[in-house]
Amino acid sequence: MAARIRVLLVEDDPTLQRFVAMALEDDEVRLQACISVDEALLALATQSFDLVISDLMLPGRHGIDLLQTLQQRPALRGNARLAVFSAGLNPAVRAQLESLGVTRFLSKPCSLADLQACLDGLRDAPPSAAVPSIHQAAVEQYFGGNAALYQAFLARCRVQFPLDIAAGRLACEQGDHVKIRHLAHSLKSVLLTLGHPEAAAVAKQLELDAQQAGDGREDASAAIRAAWPRLEDALAQLL
Repeated sequence: MAARIRVLLVEDDPTLQRFVAMALEDDEVRLQACISVDEALLALATQSFDLVISDLMLPGRHGIDLLQTLQQRPALRGNARLAVFSAGLNPAVRAQLESLGVTRFLSKPCSLADLQACLDGLRDAPPSAAVPSIHQAAVEQYFGGNAALYQAFLARCRVQFPLDIAAGRLACEQGDHVKIRHLAHSLKSVLLTLGHPEAAAVAKQLELDAQQAGDGREDASAAIRAAWPRLEDALAQLL
């Protein structure tokens, strides 16, 4: 029988991962563990969960980054209940977490009863809805109608986009038209595949400007400086 309760555990301590797995071991519970915010966002982009349990101190990005992202992008969270591992939270931090949707606070070490209490009410709840696709036309055209594959690709792009933004800024500052051209060419295809033709058109124009700058067109550098912020804004809106 398929598991009804889907739990995502975001925790980099393997010992605690094993304890949670044993505590929640049940034919009706399916636990998926990951060790970072980026891994958690990828998991949430490809499937729905009923409960997310996250540590705050994680490698790379902080657990609060995960909670803030879920608040900003509610489709990723879906109907998932949020719980965090906490140790001696002060009132201000606890209030911040509550404002981000956290309803369960688990101490370290955590008791078996507290972990199992996170499941209270979930066994009788209806299954969470699948993460909806915002750009169905792109899903059909480029992903064969597979919305989960689209969401997985989008999640990976959201990890890459900040790196692209940083690289583009540096290339503009250095006047590296070759770098800008290659970056714009890549982003043009990515944005079109994600279903953002207007942003892809900006990248295409930037690619053309960079090519013309390399050919010596006098006003091309100014065009690049004007076009890059527009492309950067388009990428930032997808994060």
